[in-house]
Amino acid sequence: MGLNKSASTFQLTGFPGMEKAHHWIFIPLLAAYISILLGNGTLLFLIRNDHNLHEPMYYFLAMLAATDLGVTLTTMPTVLGVLWLDHREIGHGACFSQAYFIHTLSVMESGVLLAMAYDRFIAIRNPLRYTSILTNTQVMKIGVGVLTRAGLSIMPIVVRLHWFPYCQSHVLSHAFCLHQDVIKLVCADITFNCLYPVVVLFAMVLLDFLVIFFSYISILKTVIGIGSGEERAKALNTCVSHICCILVFYVTVVCLTFIHRFGKHVPHVIHITMSYLHFLFPPFMNPFIYSIKTKQIQSGILRLFSLPHSRA
Repeated sequence: MGLNKSASTFQLTGFPGMEKAHHWIFIPLLAAYISILLGNGTLLFLIRNDHNLHEPMYYFLAMLAATDLGVTLTTMPTVLGVLWLDHREIGHGACFSQAYFIHTLSVMESGVLLAMAYDRFIAIRNPLRYTSILTNTQVMKIGVGVLTRAGLSIMPIVVRLHWFPYCQSHVLSHAFCLHQDVIKLVCADITFNCLYPVVVLFAMVLLDFLVIFFSYISILKTVIGIGSGEERAKALNTCVSHICCILVFYVTVVCLTFIHRFGKHVPHVIHITMSYLHFLFPPFMNPFIYSIKTKQIQSGILRLFSLPHSRA
């Protein structure tokens, strides 16, 4: 197949074979999009304005909410454009930028979950020194470290996309740009771009999960050693929301990875649906998890919505 270096756009794809249903699929995705914006936006607003939530635990939660907002704002505009307006063209620069932010924010989410595990580890293992260890400066350093690690780790593979020649077929298999999708259209040696993401996945996301796992084993040992059953329950209750968010994120990552690696005979619509679940389910669920499981967030929401009444 010949090369088409002059073509400056890719073609995004919705749900192949279901084009007539695109307007109907658009409706639940739009509802999910609005829910994610409202849920995570409300968390950020509460944590910024409610002085009762000015603690390390909630600063890390704010990082998680900001990351979830970033993932959604990066992916959903092109998705909704394809489904509602059939706007399928995307320029190379815009596509590579979208891929960079999607993958960076995914790695960042894993890093934020690790930081939240560290927060819970210090709070339960060393409660008397919690505020002296996790100062505002330290929390900021951790946040910058998580962002820098994610941004620099993804950059090498995305920068290379600008220099590759692309075959005549410029059709991508999703309604947003992913590195693994774009790289299939390259007519050159892509060994580095195939191996490097696997290294990143194992060196960062898998390592993050293992560190989180062993930190919770240590937390559990500490909690078991607490004399009072009521205190044990209280200590564990502060971890429930975080554990739920970990499960939501890593389960979708594992499912998507297995589908991509071993699901060659699985219908393509399943691949696409799993991709949407991976990018939409955690941002959709995280605000609900923290709103239901965390009393301070519940109280903050009640104060937020009762404020006009109290003024009256």
